[in-house]
Amino acid sequence: MQVAPSSASSGERRAPTLPWWTLAFPAAGALTIAVGLAKAGTIGTIAAALVLFGCVIAAVHHAEVVAHRVGEPFGTLVLAIAVTVIEVSLIVSLMLSDAGDASTLARDTVFAAIMIILNGIVGICLLVGGIMHGEQRFQLRGVSAALCTLASLAVLTLALPNYTVSTPGPSYTTSQLLLVAAVSLLLYAVFVMVQTVTHRGYFMPADDSDEEAHAPPPSDCTAWTAFGALLAALVVVVLLAKALSSTVEKAVLSAGLPLAIVGVVIAALVLAPESLAAVRAARRNRIQTSLNLALGSALATIGLTIPAVAVVSLIIGLPLALGIGAKSILLLALSLFVATISLGTGRTTVLQGAVHLVIFATYLFTTVVP
Repeated sequence: MQVAPSSASSGERRAPTLPWWTLAFPAAGALTIAVGLAKAGTIGTIAAALVLFGCVIAAVHHAEVVAHRVGEPFGTLVLAIAVTVIEVSLIVSLMLSDAGDASTLARDTVFAAIMIILNGIVGICLLVGGIMHGEQRFQLRGVSAALCTLASLAVLTLALPNYTVSTPGPSYTTSQLLLVAAVSLLLYAVFVMVQTVTHRGYFMPADDSDEEAHAPPPSDCTAWTAFGALLAALVVVVLLAKALSSTVEKAVLSAGLPLAIVGVVIAALVLAPESLAAVRAARRNRIQTSLNLALGSALATIGLTIPAVAVVSLIIGLPLALGIGAKSILLLALSLFVATISLGTGRTTVLQGAVHLVIFATYLFTTVVP
């Protein structure tokens, strides 16, 4: 008779709590801004960059806690919006700096995120899962829906601007930009509805026995504390990004590296937490969860970041070039083609992971050595 209460109490003890570091980093970030550490020489800049990275990780953690509390479909939106705020703040801060032509920074960041996800994250997940479990299976219908939406968004935002004739160069007119922003937001909203409401079964793991999937939600006090800390972390990220923006761009340009490297760094920074979660899921033989995290991040990057950056650029009057070059279009087409084939059977092996990672390595090398 006393086993049930004991089990319940143990379940309550397993409810998510807030680690101390998730509260310490926003406080450290506020102190860093107050003392102007980002402008205090090389050591100060490095320290401020480390604090910025910690605040990004803390913000995503707090968003996950809030998302767990409110449940789906709102939980997905909380996490996606939090990540988008971080990404947009980094992009806009660098676009407003004086170092170099930053009009292409948004497209470089979005393209980098797609390549990191489709080839880097997916490749590592397939490779790790294949090494540890041999062959892994997932729901083909959910992955196909995500790839279909991702391909449409990628072409409309990154390839089509090169072939419009209303304006010179790889850019849209104001009306075209507003149309693409609205279409991107609409497609992402429809995908979220399908994933979380109408066809949730397409995205559910076949074996739903993972303990973390059934972990009890955090208490109201923990959720509200996480929400407040999330807001604080986002404000710190925005202000630190603005303080570091010119230093980062000048360092990249003075080293003789292409400005596209900045986009890769931003994308890698924003995607770091979800990347770790995806690889951890693959190690637990939950490749469906890995693919949901990876492809969902790619869709949020385009579906939310592009509209946000487009609106900001129109309001402030910043130039915005979205069209990628011929080399990047070729790599994007190859990535989408390989992803469609490798994820088109519902089963994955080590070979598919190796192919994706080779494409990712080629992308990184040709970015540094164009």
